[in-house]
Amino acid sequence: MNKAVHDGIWSGSWVAERLGVDLVGGGELKDLLGLALRRNPKRAHLLVSYVLGKHVPQSPAVVHGHGLALGRRVRALLGERDTAGAVVLGYAETATGLGHSVADGLGPVPYLHSTRRPVPGVPPAGGFEESHSHATSHLLLPEDPALLAGGGPLVLVDDEFSTGSTVLNTIRDLHARHPRERYVVVALVDMRSPTDTARLDDFARGIGARVDLVAAASGTVRLPDGVLDKGRDLVARHETAAPDAAAPPAGRARGRITRVGLDWPAGVPDGGRHGFTPAHRARLERALPGMAARLAAALPAGARRILVLGCEELMYTPLRLAHELERTTGAEVRSSTTTRSPVLAVDDPGYAIRSRLVFPAHDDPADGPGERYAYNVAGGGFDAVLAVVDSAADTPALHAPDGLLARLAEHTPQVLLAVVPAYVPAAHPAVPASRPEGPPMLPEPLRGPDFSSYAPEEVGWLLQDLSDVTLEAPTEEREEAIQRGGAHYAESLPVEYQPSAEYQELFHSALTASADRLARGVGAVTELVLAERSPRPVLVSLARAGTPVGVLMRRWAAFRHGLDLPHYAVSIVRGRGIDANALRWLAAHHDPADVVFVDGWTGKGAITRELAEAIGRFEEQGGAPGFDPEIAVLADPGACVRTYGTRDDFLIPSACLNSTVSGLISRTVLRADLVGPDDFHGAKFYRELAGADLSNAFLDAVSARFPEAAETVEVAVKELLAGDRAPTWAGWAAVERISEEYGIHDVNLVKPGVGETTRVLLRRVPWKILARTGAGADLDHVRLLAGQRGVPVEEVDGLPYTCVGLIHPRYTRGATGADGKAVAR
Repeated sequence: MNKAVHDGIWSGSWVAERLGVDLVGGGELKDLLGLALRRNPKRAHLLVSYVLGKHVPQSPAVVHGHGLALGRRVRALLGERDTAGAVVLGYAETATGLGHSVADGLGPVPYLHSTRRPVPGVPPAGGFEESHSHATSHLLLPEDPALLAGGGPLVLVDDEFSTGSTVLNTIRDLHARHPRERYVVVALVDMRSPTDTARLDDFARGIGARVDLVAAASGTVRLPDGVLDKGRDLVARHETAAPDAAAPPAGRARGRITRVGLDWPAGVPDGGRHGFTPAHRARLERALPGMAARLAAALPAGARRILVLGCEELMYTPLRLAHELERTTGAEVRSSTTTRSPVLAVDDPGYAIRSRLVFPAHDDPADGPGERYAYNVAGGGFDAVLAVVDSAADTPALHAPDGLLARLAEHTPQVLLAVVPAYVPAAHPAVPASRPEGPPMLPEPLRGPDFSSYAPEEVGWLLQDLSDVTLEAPTEEREEAIQRGGAHYAESLPVEYQPSAEYQELFHSALTASADRLARGVGAVTELVLAERSPRPVLVSLARAGTPVGVLMRRWAAFRHGLDLPHYAVSIVRGRGIDANALRWLAAHHDPADVVFVDGWTGKGAITRELAEAIGRFEEQGGAPGFDPEIAVLADPGACVRTYGTRDDFLIPSACLNSTVSGLISRTVLRADLVGPDDFHGAKFYRELAGADLSNAFLDAVSARFPEAAETVEVAVKELLAGDRAPTWAGWAAVERISEEYGIHDVNLVKPGVGETTRVLLRRVPWKILARTGAGADLDHVRLLAGQRGVPVEEVDGLPYTCVGLIHPRYTRGATGADGKAVAR
């Protein structure tokens, strides 16, 4: 491993010889520490740790291992009972990663580190000064103010314990707010003088608390008289003689800069700035292998020496990513972090800081712009450098010609950038709950009138606008491509069906006849959601068929309970799953436990199964837990869900039309050349169809019936709550039976129910329609469409649905035979 003593030369000898500073103590001190000169009027020297992962790139296993070992010593000191009530507090910026590692060593305990980055809307729970530091003010900004209010031991972690003043200032501030009986101070090295040791003992007696100290090594620093003046003179003489690391010679290619997506688990903090709980730790551990695999796949072929470079206070996350890369790739991985601490660089084996990269601050610091530094990176022989920053630091300054990425690219052939969402406590609504990974940042939802004809408060669309892209293809051409496997149905759009005057009249007649029934169904499903799922649900409709129902449910909640429920529309694609970026956006802005997915109706239950599988995959890949995959639907003829308004298969007029009853929005699109890994799925807004739009007319006709439906809904909900609503999946069994009976052998070509049959006639190539014998006016529009397209309607006794649409199997291994069945080709 990298040691402060290499080839017999101690990396503090240069300073010791010129300034007279020396370390006094056990031999392990000079294995752990080197010396450098600060550009700081308060202290001339800098103790440079070789196991901290800050100024000196080091094996992440070594860095994390030192913190774990200290944490285990603290656990042994406290015992299991007191350890269970402990809280660990690390110091910014140097010890944030060390403190987190110590917390790992203690076990399932919460961790918090101080910060120099104020967060608007997050009130401090304390603060203190670090007198010798280049930047002195520390803030404590826990998301849960009670974190520091308990009576269990407080474990304070710093990289070095030099005078004890910082610890005294911390304990004094916190003890005045929340007194406790025991403190444990942890450091890599204890360098206090006897006077400083006595001062801490006296302080502990004065507050009536026990203060223990745990350190990996101890000793003192011998300082000659006038060391500050001598240090300033020595720095001044060598500033010009030891310039910052220069750019490579002319003609040498700069390294490539590539962004790599981490797929960071939503809701997990980037570090301990606002607190890090045992639950957060467990989720991070599960996500680390997948994130490291994505990083490893982006490394250049043959890269053997890799640096993972963190950003100031962001030390622990880069360290753990580096450790996982080290464990799984076999490469020589090193970890270090940028810093705001100005240190002289001297390229001498007897000096701890051999090179320095200088670049502007890129996280909009509260104390204004200034220089930042990366030490011992230039000249390190790294085949690749992975820079890990939080999204608050992913600014134009980071990407500027003189920014960190450009400086790194001067000294390595490949620079990778990974961005972790900067966590902001959700309890403080003045700021976003979380800043998503990016750029590209996940945008705010699209809303009418710019996207859709719905009022902006009715629904926010978690989609991207593809209105300017030509996506429509002839129906037969789309069907052939889909069935032959050459395309997915979500990669194109059918040409929008323009209803005839006769068909529009059928829609209006159906709406008049069914508005009461629809109002009762909307009321019943909304009341079930409020009673069983959440008192203030977040409605998330599956675009687009679910969106009118979601709007109506929102209106019922306002009408009956005075609630103003949030409502969003998201994309789900059969075979591809739900839009994971939309889920991340929802988790960043709402509690996933409050999210209720909404659809119009169930057919055979394919989307019900698709959603459950997609939510499972999302959580396995580190996504926020807590989403309930059960869909709430207006009608459940397939018996696939337990939250529904009715299980009758009847005409829902919004199924009669396409975009003109769905806010003028197309079906959603998922195509690789249009939708990137950080994008929402797409859709089009058909503004040109505004003259034929019936979206709001449909909503208004149904919601106008709410008052007269209220009493009936109350009775129906009591019956539903008392009854057996367990899914039987009877619809799926019926579809499998029909698929085999008609020789299709593909359940995806069997579309049961009035709504799905209508979709077949509007968007696919229909083969035939099966209608339950005696079905009445609910099928008038189906018969009209079937007649217009020359599709036979066959009446069937005992059909479990009112009707079933069969997609033409001509493009599969089955085709129509003379007997009206499908036969093998």
